[in-house]
Amino acid sequence: MMTNPKSKGSNESAASTANMASIESKARSAVSRVLTADLYRMQCLTALKALNLPQGYLAAGFLRNAIWDELHGYKKATPLNDIDVIYFNPSDTSKDTELNIEKALTSQVPSAHWQVKNQARMHLNHGHNAYRDCEEAISYWVEKETCVAIRLCPKEGSDKFDMLAPYGLSSNFAGRISINPRHPRDDVFTQRVKTKNWLVTWPQLTLGSALVRSI
Repeated sequence: MMTNPKSKGSNESAASTANMASIESKARSAVSRVLTADLYRMQCLTALKALNLPQGYLAAGFLRNAIWDELHGYKKATPLNDIDVIYFNPSDTSKDTELNIEKALTSQVPSAHWQVKNQARMHLNHGHNAYRDCEEAISYWVEKETCVAIRLCPKEGSDKFDMLAPYGLSSNFAGRISINPRHPRDDVFTQRVKTKNWLVTWPQLTLGSALVRSI
């Protein structure tokens, strides 16, 4: 009996999709476990939830670094230089509002260095059309692995966390640092890898681009 090549290809594609979905599900479960055990990060997430910001998330290194610490088996979390807060409010893009949010968060967690940015205005920095939401906004960040964000679910339910990961979490758990293919900025990427000392802090990380093998 001859096999239909199209049918075989469809089956393989479906299997690959299912495998990726399984990997992503396991990654999200791992994130939930890691963050629940991190009292400081949970304190920050709780502070953010109290403000009820529209699409309010803690982004970038807040989640990325926690994953890298887990990969390296660090018992103590690597200190965060700052905590990136994103939200989306096109009706009020004032920088003063962002500063007021920072003050409100600081009053709850004074030890944190909060940096708040309304993603409804950030397209102007890159000459893009206006973003639809926070997920689209972070999809343009420099490294794929930095394009992640998390918050406590606004409503109680089966999931404790709500995550944004336009490129998924598998690359983070694979320990890669790679250029964002949607908005590649090779010079910025190379400079960030050098100045942020990622390969020293997390020596098991690998660069996902031949452009920076000399770093």
